[in-house]
Amino acid sequence: MTSPERTEHLVLPGVLTAEQAAETVAGILAAQREDGAIPWFRGHHLDPWDHTEAAMALDTAGEHDAAARAYEWLARHQNGDGSWYAAYHDGDHRQVTDHGRESNFCAYVAVGVWHHYLATGDDTFLDRMWPVVYAAVEFVLRLQQPGGQIGWKREPDGTPVTDALLTGSSSIHQALRCALAIAEEREEPQPDWELAAGALAHAIRHHPERFLDKNRYSMDWYYPVLGGAVTGAAAKERIESAWDDFVVPGLGVRCVLPNPWVTGGESCELALTLWAMGESDRALEILQSIAHLRAPGGMYWTGYVFEGNRAVWPEELTTWTAGSLLLAVAALGGDEATTAVFCGDRLPRGLAPDCCR
Repeated sequence: MTSPERTEHLVLPGVLTAEQAAETVAGILAAQREDGAIPWFRGHHLDPWDHTEAAMALDTAGEHDAAARAYEWLARHQNGDGSWYAAYHDGDHRQVTDHGRESNFCAYVAVGVWHHYLATGDDTFLDRMWPVVYAAVEFVLRLQQPGGQIGWKREPDGTPVTDALLTGSSSIHQALRCALAIAEEREEPQPDWELAAGALAHAIRHHPERFLDKNRYSMDWYYPVLGGAVTGAAAKERIESAWDDFVVPGLGVRCVLPNPWVTGGESCELALTLWAMGESDRALEILQSIAHLRAPGGMYWTGYVFEGNRAVWPEELTTWTAGSLLLAVAALGGDEATTAVFCGDRLPRGLAPDCCR
């Protein structure tokens, strides 16, 4: 079990003490099934993206065996076309509750695998997971559209949904960079992936009309920066343009406008985005602002309604919210694997954000 001595590097003033960090890690471990699956919480569903996010958080705390079991779950239950289903009840692969196959859910395995490798240096793990990553990336790129954007998903019957989500495509951009880093590490260059990543980045930077209009959602605001497609002055301009719309001082980040609802996951991801831009002070302020979402036992409520009938809502303590907090704290604390993944200093040359070149 994680002890405070093992989480001293996750201490951040006003955010986590070593004891609190250990509690949070223990909460994620308690939700993990023996087979490695990490659902949102026991009795709820697992989706592959949030499962991977939680596994990455375990690696930040040195729980490498538990994280490896999470990736082994993905390897065992990958579909023949390289995908995973969108939802599994309580992480049970036999109880699929959404047979859609979402592109960004499937791509994110590359981010997690690269992060685990950087955290452990385990070449055997990388060799074992390479076919999984390769198949997942190929599944995703079969959904890429002529304009560079990535189609949202395949329906249960296999029909492609060609509409593209800006948040999802931005997450895929980060995943492609990590997949290329894995390929480079293995000396198996993938020039087609490089071209695909370049086309995707161009669409994200210059062609908002190629994506569904979801600009009411904060993720569409910051994810092009978090995913590494928008950098430098353009990133700063983007974040400043909607700061007052989405950031609620002292409470966190709205999920969607105009709803008076702040959410922990979006707040932590914005903090990670700000850190990647070199704005650690503002990142710290955001993380400190969501202390009110911490529950007894170390997990975090998904969100809080701050007007009218003020209340925690929904009443759920999700592994991915706790995971996003640990990842943001790890980045601000200089954790090598996490900084490499989200700032890109171990990515192939030319694909790292400006701050890391």
